Amino acid sequence: MEEPDVLVDEPKYRIRATHTADTVTVYQAYRPEIGLAAARDGRFPAAWKRDRMTWIKPSFLWMMYRCGWGTKDGQETVLAVEISREGFDWALRNACLSSYQPGLHTDRVSWQRQLKRSPARVQWDPERDLRLQPLPYRSLQLGLAGEAAHRYADEWVTAITDVTPLARQIHELVREGQLAAAGRLLPTAGPYPAGDELLGALRG
Repeated sequence: MEEPDVLVDEPKYRIRATHTADTVTVYQAYRPEIGLAAARDGRFPAAWKRDRMTWIKPSFLWMMYRCGWGTKDGQETVLAVEISREGFDWALRNACLSSYQPGLHTDRVSWQRQLKRSPARVQWDPERDLRLQPLPYRSLQLGLAGEAAHRYADEWVTAITDVTPLARQIHELVREGQLAAAGRLLPTAGPYPAGDELLGALRG
């Protein structure tokens, strides 16, 4: 059984994403009523609540881990959402770590104050391989609330694609042990330009 390459020298914290000169692709999963409507219309429907925090993930495989390849209840439709890099960068510049880190924050009270006023939150979780097992480096999740959630839905989105069929195709190959073939179907992702600079101290 041929195993796809693991990024041995990958730094623990790095934004890896599919991106162009103007856009970055993030992934989300929704129930069909929201996901299918969003893919059809290229924008989120009225049922998508702008007053709730929404989490976007640049990592396709972390999204697969979260939604179980689109099999979990309420996450049956997997979306690839292209958003402007300008919007993504704005979210990173205005983000706060989602958890308190003694070595990075002055104290818990000041972190809580920053968290309350920040429209975006950064969370790091172990990246996943094709079997959805954890890797030694981290994957970014970006939580958007308030102003950030409104901007995401109404300004930043440039395209929405239903990638559920792709998720199912890759999953089937993984189940058959064809990891190399599955790996070739994965969306191409690389280090996000200026990601380290934009993140600043947002590592924990």
